[in-house]
Amino acid sequence: MAAGGGGRLPEQSLEPYVQTRIFKIIVIGDSNVGKTCLTFRFCGGTFPDKTEATIGVDFREKTVEIEGERIKVQVWDTAGQERFRKSMVEHYYRNVHAVVFVYDVTKMASFTNLKTWIEECNGHAVPALVPRVLVGNKCDLKDLIQVPSSMALKFADAHNMLLFETSAKDPKESQNVDAIFMCLACRLKAQRSLPCRELDGRPSPARRLLPVQGTGGKGSCPC
Repeated sequence: MAAGGGGRLPEQSLEPYVQTRIFKIIVIGDSNVGKTCLTFRFCGGTFPDKTEATIGVDFREKTVEIEGERIKVQVWDTAGQERFRKSMVEHYYRNVHAVVFVYDVTKMASFTNLKTWIEECNGHAVPALVPRVLVGNKCDLKDLIQVPSSMALKFADAHNMLLFETSAKDPKESQNVDAIFMCLACRLKAQRSLPCRELDGRPSPARRLLPVQGTGGKGSCPC
């Protein structure tokens, strides 16, 4: 028998290894609506001093805790310009868990173009059960708003989406940016805890979600 006897393994090695789940959330919409800034604000907690047009696809990630479980939220940001997207689109939509549609509240064209983005999403066979939310960005520019909340809410309701109105730039709105992705992470966690027969995909009324307190990176669902 070897010296030291017993041959007992350290206690920690007997604990089961827990795999952190990863949820892929894609952010789509026209160029210059603030997609990159939203991902910066959520993942890094800051607004970038300078941004350049996204070429192809980029992603950032943040680990959050929901009801005692650590979950990695992977946020994919894509170019809004067609010439940067063609070669990457199919890869971008592959194995997606949730979709964030972004428009600029000060540019009516970016809101009108949402129909095209939804068509593209549907054209890549994203399942109906994949949660989708609508985000009106740059709401701090109150004097320039072209898309009223009532119009956005009607659109969100017609497409079975929650509506968030926020600003990636305004620090006072940062909690609402967190709420967008935390709400989706909570829904995804709940979906993967339910039997398939309970995921019937029934639509729920759209809601406009205003800034909330205490979303942070852990805790309960903000929506």
